[in-house]
Amino acid sequence: MAAASPSVFLLMVNGQVESAQFPEYDDLYCKYCFVYGQDWAPTAGLEEGISQITSKSQDVRRALVWNFPIDVTFKSTNPYGWPQIVLSVYGPDVFGNDVVRGYGAVHVPFSPGRHKRTIPMFVPESTSKLQKFTSWFMGRRPEYTDPKVVAQGEGREGETAGAETLFPEQPACLTLPFSSQ
Repeated sequence: MAAASPSVFLLMVNGQVESAQFPEYDDLYCKYCFVYGQDWAPTAGLEEGISQITSKSQDVRRALVWNFPIDVTFKSTNPYGWPQIVLSVYGPDVFGNDVVRGYGAVHVPFSPGRHKRTIPMFVPESTSKLQKFTSWFMGRRPEYTDPKVVAQGEGREGETAGAETLFPEQPACLTLPFSSQ
């Protein structure tokens, strides 16, 4: 008697990192990666990527437009660990060093069809006054060694998350139109 192989389902994601609002910054680029559970495996497409550098548009919105394509297919036997996309935005500081300008994550939409997600971005803050002074003096902001931690809940106690950390008046946000099947 032959053992029945477990049935799998496919999740196809096509979309783009369309644009962002970072009122105080210009010349930014974006990186993306996916975080998913143990039963998930990519079968086609790219799990991570990096965009071009973009400048603010000349219209009233002053948006940063990337139109950065995303196309990946996953297979799984279990919906547990549904994929999330993690976005990191970087740009130059006053010294010309690339520093993180925001992190954000969102689950890939659960239902098929066209979806649009706006992702609030945040940056980690130093936990002590000495660390804050050192980061300011050295011109380096705190950042994650692995941005995938943004999609996980473990080990993030006490972290300031939310766009309020960046811009109290207008949050930094990324816009992603998705199609999933």
